[in-house]
Amino acid sequence: MIKHTRGRALRAGLAFAGLLCLSTFLAAAQPAPLMLPPLADPASSEHHAGKAIWLELVTPDLAVAERFYGSLFGWSFHALHNGDFEYAVAWLRDRPVAGLLQRELKSGERRQSAWLTFMAVRDVDAAAAVALAHGARIITEARTYPARGRHAVFADPEGAVFAVLASQTGDPPDYLAEPGEWIWSSLQVPDAGADAAFYQALFGYDVYDLPSDDGLEHVILSSDDYARASVNALPVDAVHRHPHWLNFLRVTDAGDAAERAVAAGGRVLVEPHADRHGGRIAVIADPAGAPLGVMEWNSSESKEEPK
Repeated sequence: MIKHTRGRALRAGLAFAGLLCLSTFLAAAQPAPLMLPPLADPASSEHHAGKAIWLELVTPDLAVAERFYGSLFGWSFHALHNGDFEYAVAWLRDRPVAGLLQRELKSGERRQSAWLTFMAVRDVDAAAAVALAHGARIITEARTYPARGRHAVFADPEGAVFAVLASQTGDPPDYLAEPGEWIWSSLQVPDAGADAAFYQALFGYDVYDLPSDDGLEHVILSSDDYARASVNALPVDAVHRHPHWLNFLRVTDAGDAAERAVAAGGRVLVEPHADRHGGRIAVIADPAGAPLGVMEWNSSESKEEPK
């Protein structure tokens, strides 16, 4: 069973110079649909509302990003072209794990590269109606990609940017992520309770409070008896910290991953430290500043929702 303490350690602790304007980048990437790989191959009949099923990076230098993530997590890359921009699909052995989109930052822009989280839904348009009714705003209108499915991008009521995706081939099954795969998502917002209620309305999550020794609110979001994400309140003095999703990749050693990130041109934002579940986590930034987490996970520990 998943520990009730997992989300507490994934608290907001980052001060970003300014998140990348995903709406600008995604709007620029619309001239022709990309031929993205299916998320489930062979096709699956599984659907897991609220599961993070795809991650996408917007970066000013695709080659630098590929070298960084390839050396750190063993990803390989397959380039896709439509004549308007550069895009690569990252693979870990036989599974696609992420997309990387190159978009140049203009001189003087106070923006930062960032990862975008795609959450599973059955019907993007129905999800959009619910999201808007509960205070979200549209960043990018719904769009369909051959073989992949249909997605749209939103900002939640607190301003955190996320996407919803209805996979054409069904959702990937629930399994324990291998090292180099995404294992956890953590939302950092001023009002954790209010934002958890928004995502519960959107995805039908079960919501579980986490015990806390910092006086802040932390909750677990789960669906289909499987823990999906945590929502964590930002400290009241976090005036320069923006609401955001932070995604974690599984690693065998968080300290080693942090050292190799620095050697590959990245930075350590939160030093490796013990999570209450017994492993260690750290938060790093890639050479363009995109933040992500690394997390150790005991293979004997389940991600089933708390009972």
